[in-house]
Amino acid sequence: MSAMNPHSAPLESPPQPHAQQPRASATRPRRRHLLRNAAVLILVLLVLFAIAAIMGNRHVLPDREPQKVQVTPQQLKQGEYLARMGDCAACHSSGKAPAFAGGTPLETGFGTVFGTNITPDPDLGIGRWSADEFYKAVTNGTAPGGRQLYPAMPYASYHRMKREDADLIYGYLMNQPAAATPNQKPQMPFPFNLRVLMLGWKMLYLRGDELPTASQGQSAEWQRGRYLGNVMGHCAECHTPRSALGGMEKSHWLAGGTLGLFSAPGITAGQLAERGWSAESLEQFLRRGYSASGSAFDEMHPVIANSTQYLSDADARAMVTFLLGDAPPPPQPVAPIDTTSLAAGRSHYMALCASCHGSEGLGRQLTMPPLHGNSTVRQADGRNLVLSILVGLPRRTGEQAGPTTLPGMPGFAHELDDQAVADLANYVRGQMGGQRADITAARAAELRGAAKKADRAIAP
Repeated sequence: MSAMNPHSAPLESPPQPHAQQPRASATRPRRRHLLRNAAVLILVLLVLFAIAAIMGNRHVLPDREPQKVQVTPQQLKQGEYLARMGDCAACHSSGKAPAFAGGTPLETGFGTVFGTNITPDPDLGIGRWSADEFYKAVTNGTAPGGRQLYPAMPYASYHRMKREDADLIYGYLMNQPAAATPNQKPQMPFPFNLRVLMLGWKMLYLRGDELPTASQGQSAEWQRGRYLGNVMGHCAECHTPRSALGGMEKSHWLAGGTLGLFSAPGITAGQLAERGWSAESLEQFLRRGYSASGSAFDEMHPVIANSTQYLSDADARAMVTFLLGDAPPPPQPVAPIDTTSLAAGRSHYMALCASCHGSEGLGRQLTMPPLHGNSTVRQADGRNLVLSILVGLPRRTGEQAGPTTLPGMPGFAHELDDQAVADLANYVRGQMGGQRADITAARAAELRGAAKKADRAIAP
């Protein structure tokens, strides 16, 4: 073999085969298979959701004979007291039907629901329900057959209710006269008419942990008040702001909320003190619906009439202790401000208001609420005062009159234009509440429109 010439051309290497690229045609069947499986899965989920939606909206009667619940006179009395503390009548007694036969409309941001029949009628009420089913409905929002209840039923608060208390309420209700009053169907648009969605709502907002507080305390009286206020009385359901999905914002517990036309003011210990509430005036308000610091109106009035006026002395003190704390902050006096620039508002006040409330807004004891130092007048947000001027406060009569019968207040929406309403509100807020004159004609017009949208009648 001859030696290789180092200057000769190198031998050519054999060509290397190129890596084969995957064929597009080979992936197409696999992609179509995945898409087909995904479509089938989505279809199955939609079918399951539709079945759950249909089943969840059905009214299911338990397959058993009507229940007969035996209670002692003492248990009946205890159950009645607890039903009052839970304010069952406010939603489940409309005044147009027998007690607890339902029918009360409850406006929400998603539609209107109606209080249901909770009399022992076997077909239209809860007459076939067991105590376990009643407890589950009250504390978990799940009726027999798995039907999900809307959180207008305050189970987000009631979920901390003691089982023995729920059983006493059940025993009381099951021994009331049965009423064959049909339930009204909720007026909820799609998709809120699908009760199955409440399962997701509960995952977000129905927790088993203790509810927050807005005061400081550790005493037995404070703890009792916490149970009465947070759970039984479910104060936060109205007095706490809500998220876009309707859940209570626990970081702003009892800081005030607006569910209807009028707002529920903040009732934290600090807010109550800022508006002049003392322990004495707050207890009088809960028991009588009237005090030097304010009177109950709009949605708070039936709470007094149906519930808190029946508080025992000890429980009334406990509720006040919970709201203000073991060491209540001192009530703040009205801070005087210069109202010389509010002459137009004073003119309207003297013409329309002074004959009832007095030229200085001092009112008349137990017949006409004072405006000077009034809690509504002292609210930083003048919404409720402006609305009171516009639509008035109707007089309550009969069973809804409450423990203190007060004359109604006429609305002046037809007599006053928006600027006049703003002038009057600013004078009252400044002269009698120490608040800034910050109500504008545009704000008055906005609230006038809100009242009209709510179809609120003007009180005569």
